[in-house]
Amino acid sequence: MNYIKENLEKIRADISNNVTLVAVSKTKPIRDLQVAYEAGQRVFGENKIQEMVTKYEALPKDIEWHMIGHLQRNKVKYMAHFVDLIHGVDSLKTLKEINKQAHKHNRVINCLLQVRIAKEETKFGLTIDEVANILNSDELKSFTNVKISGLMGMATFTKNEDILNEEFSELKNVYNHHKKQHPEFTILSMGMSGDYKIGIKNGSTMIRVGSSIFGARNYIS
Repeated sequence: MNYIKENLEKIRADISNNVTLVAVSKTKPIRDLQVAYEAGQRVFGENKIQEMVTKYEALPKDIEWHMIGHLQRNKVKYMAHFVDLIHGVDSLKTLKEINKQAHKHNRVINCLLQVRIAKEETKFGLTIDEVANILNSDELKSFTNVKISGLMGMATFTKNEDILNEEFSELKNVYNHHKKQHPEFTILSMGMSGDYKIGIKNGSTMIRVGSSIFGARNYIS
């Protein structure tokens, strides 16, 4: 288990204090998260709500939990009482449901709009125009229990740094444009295990790293 601590130390050496490291712990056993916690990690990301709930109940309560996967609206209620940040919001309907469930717990839930920057057709996310439409909508202004804290994007799965730089730079430009009208924007979440250094170079303030911390993922059918 020492490799988890060593990996965390290596990644922290690569990032500055203004970049938040989200340890992507999906499919990993609670004991692995406990090792990371004991090494000082406090922000964890999951993509399955039930798995995140189980880990939330078992682990210390000063952990900050991030939902990083594609979100099904009918499952928001299960995490509304504790989730700190939802990364992949890609519709106004989803924001409406998050607001509804957060209101029940008298909470404000931070959310990121997911922007589609990758060339791959399988990626979720909003177009640049759709981001603008949501941010300018009257309905969003009525949501008192949701806060849009910034943007998130997933680059194409490639080792071609030119493509990665182009996609991350595009997202940074979109972020900068909207931050002028929304000074509450503080988070630009881009960069994962294979490309987080390029994401940081292009202005990322939050990286989502899993396999480079915990090792190869154990996929569960």
